[in-house]
Amino acid sequence: MTEKKKEMPLAIALIPIVFLIVALSFVIIVFKQTPHIPLICAAAVAAAVAVFRKHRWKEIQEGMVHGITLAMGAILILMVIGTMIGTWIMGGVVPSMIYYGLKILSPGIFLIATLIVCSIVSLGTGSSWSTAGTVGVALIGVGRGLGIPVPMVAGAIISGAYFGDKMSPLSDTTNLAPAVAGTDVFTHVRHMIYTTGPGYAISLILYGLIGLKFAGGSLETQNIETMLSTMQDHFFIHPILLLPPCLVIVMVIRRIPPLPALLGGTAIGGLFAIATQSKSLADVIEAAFSGYVSKTGVVMVDGLLSRGGLMSMMETVALIICALSFGGIMEKTGMLETIAAALLKRVKRTGTLVTTTILSCIGMNIIASDQYMAIVIPGRMYKSAFDEKRLHPKNLSRCLEDAGTLSSPLIPWNTCGAFMHATLGVNPLLYLPYAFLNLLTPLVSIFYGYTGITMEKVEEKEKIEL
Repeated sequence: MTEKKKEMPLAIALIPIVFLIVALSFVIIVFKQTPHIPLICAAAVAAAVAVFRKHRWKEIQEGMVHGITLAMGAILILMVIGTMIGTWIMGGVVPSMIYYGLKILSPGIFLIATLIVCSIVSLGTGSSWSTAGTVGVALIGVGRGLGIPVPMVAGAIISGAYFGDKMSPLSDTTNLAPAVAGTDVFTHVRHMIYTTGPGYAISLILYGLIGLKFAGGSLETQNIETMLSTMQDHFFIHPILLLPPCLVIVMVIRRIPPLPALLGGTAIGGLFAIATQSKSLADVIEAAFSGYVSKTGVVMVDGLLSRGGLMSMMETVALIICALSFGGIMEKTGMLETIAAALLKRVKRTGTLVTTTILSCIGMNIIASDQYMAIVIPGRMYKSAFDEKRLHPKNLSRCLEDAGTLSSPLIPWNTCGAFMHATLGVNPLLYLPYAFLNLLTPLVSIFYGYTGITMEKVEEKEKIEL
């Protein structure tokens, strides 16, 4: 007869968390290694704690598998984007985007332009991943050519990409948050304007101020001319090569699922490689699998264009699986629920409730390593607390997006952070200080919580309808 499981005490539930924080800090900071092994060890510690608390191994394994299953769609998209980048570089698509970007943009306005362009694309597609995988890849190259530090460029890309991921009705998280909180998507989007608007406006100002620094400096025109002439010598550059990213964006806007749309982008890139760059089908297949290797002899260009391929994403896929195995165990065995319940006991004021919700979403992105879990679990835990204070459900859904969605790309082992690292080639810890929208919006949300601004109450009649 199986011994009955006892309620998980907070002190025991925190053991895997403390171990994870210590292990990650030690391995990343001291040894300068990747987070894979610490996450595996933390999952082992979580499993050991669960076994000690009388959970069966089958149940623990189910939690791991469930956690990984949640990200399978994201993993498939990640793999396809790797193949797409490889064929787009070989096909001259990315070189053409970089070429015309260097021709048009100037350092002084570049960061503002990056934020606005990525915002428009992500608002239309509802996908931060598609935005980063298409225009984001090119903008990294343009910024590097203009002499702007890559972490700054990546920060502007992330801010713009996640603006649309948060505000577009086409986005999955924009539909998930109100569904969890108990409101509708358009009420949710309108209410988010109050926090996202100020965060976006301040971000524009900050990127503008940073741009003044580069506008006043001397532009290294020789480097730009070298890049332009090198790309012209080794690729066929033409405006028609801007067609593939436009087609992918249109397909996603037309509600074609991201996976087939990106696969179509990969195929179109391969066709352009054969038709315009005189590549063979074997070359295209190799680029899709192993990535494109640039051999122009110019270090700056070769470092920029030697990228992509299915295999380039495998380290990131492994990281996602390791992280979600840990998060799955923590959720299945009730440890996350115990931690959330303990946080809720200290909540008395509206400001404290909002702050706790924001921090819980961020913490869930760190622990569970997935933005969906960072929205669903805190939303499920704090819904009754918002109801007790007669706060409209749109306040909860806004908090879930302000923190759950926006903090996800800032954590290296989160599915979103790992994807952005693999796609843009910049560690999230490096671009974090420059992802202004992602940093400012949760702070605005907390400010509203304590001041009561925009924290709408639900009327009795509306409460019955809800």
